[in-house]
Amino acid sequence: MKKIIAALLIPLILIGIALFWLSGNLDNLVKDAIEKYGSAMTQAKVSVGSVKITPGDGRGVISNLTIGNPAGFKTTHLLKVDQIDVAIDIASVATNVILIRHIAVNAPDVIYEKGDTMTNIDALQKNIGAYLGAPDNNKKEGKKLIVEELSVRDAKAQASAAFMNGKTVSAALPDITMKDIGRAKGGITPGELGQEIAAEVKAKLTGAFSFDRMLKATSELLDKTGSAIKGLFK
Repeated sequence: MKKIIAALLIPLILIGIALFWLSGNLDNLVKDAIEKYGSAMTQAKVSVGSVKITPGDGRGVISNLTIGNPAGFKTTHLLKVDQIDVAIDIASVATNVILIRHIAVNAPDVIYEKGDTMTNIDALQKNIGAYLGAPDNNKKEGKKLIVEELSVRDAKAQASAAFMNGKTVSAALPDITMKDIGRAKGGITPGELGQEIAAEVKAKLTGAFSFDRMLKATSELLDKTGSAIKGLFK
């Protein structure tokens, strides 16, 4: 009888140890996953300062997230944000579709850069699309996501173009609210979620900035400066 009881207790003890270890390392596991798969999908360096998750209520904070630029762009980054608040429906974690109650992106710093052939957000979307389309990345169906609400508030937006050599101009970016992302499809992959968010951010940036107007204004300024310099030698 003692041997039977011991045989039953050992798996329970091992499970308990595993759960204790996971709860202590969950933050680092999530941080590593964001950096690894985010960098692979975007083909840009993705880094995270820290992740803090409360397993009991599914609330978490992602701090100091940075998404660098894809290759070929001159500005320092595409996105920097000090804090992202997340709330997950804990009961859904054990299912095939994880329900995220909300994602709140607070005061991000976004740089929208136009290169020779495309913008940095176009390049980001292209890289994510290539990652999603690669056969090796679709062999194993992973968990899908539904996001009930995503908000981006108080964004600091900047724009740059190839002729500006990394310099930027600033403008206000309207707040963004997206609801029920992925619900109509019964859930979407993290890559598809990234595509939808990038498309929405790009739409707002396109409304806030005009690269044609920037180029025209710069040309007019150079013309005026050139005329003033020529006047000094009359």
